[in-house]
Amino acid sequence: MRIVTRKGLRMLSMSESDASDQSLDAADSPENGEAPSASEVRLVHAARNGDHDAFGQLVLRYEARVLKVVRRFIPELEMATDLVQESFLRAFERIEQFDPARRFGPWLFRLAVNLTYDHLRKVRRRGRWALFSDVGDDRSPDPAVADPRVELDLSQEVQVVMAEIPEAYRQVLILRDLEGFCTSEVAAITDRSEATIRWRLAEARKMFREAWERRARRADKTQLSQEVDR
Repeated sequence: MRIVTRKGLRMLSMSESDASDQSLDAADSPENGEAPSASEVRLVHAARNGDHDAFGQLVLRYEARVLKVVRRFIPELEMATDLVQESFLRAFERIEQFDPARRFGPWLFRLAVNLTYDHLRKVRRRGRWALFSDVGDDRSPDPAVADPRVELDLSQEVQVVMAEIPEAYRQVLILRDLEGFCTSEVAAITDRSEATIRWRLAEARKMFREAWERRARRADKTQLSQEVDR
């Protein structure tokens, strides 16, 4: 079992980066505070006035990043894509409710994350374990019964351990440590105060570390048992 630190989580996120992240203007990246860029302000104002082409430019600007975030919660591509499309449809329908003085990204990500969690809750009510259920092409490891002898790559191991963390804390950990949003952005996306986000993040990191260590101990115990049986 490999050791994954907070830095390791961020390195994992970086290793999964794709060219789509580069499509965002530097001023529109999640690390750049609360002020929207001039180009984004123009697009939002035009979209609010019924300009479909302007909204299309916002879609192009954010679509790949929104899909990447949604797939942190639902790896299955087809379902994640459907949720992204629904997110943009909802954003278009509610664009007049958006405050153009604020950044469009956090508002959009909030819509997408809320839709994603709504979907997961519906699935769970139907009695199916969904979160991270598509780890690998032919595996659905339930973290409660996952066999520590199964050789998973680092990304899959992180996903399985993540599934042990309660929803509200897992959400913050994914957005902050895996997706790299700053605290103020996570607060805007989740509609919580920055103080709450900082507290939940600290608790989530602790939960992740403890769950990771439990999994490591199970793997070590199984390996030791196998060596004794030889």
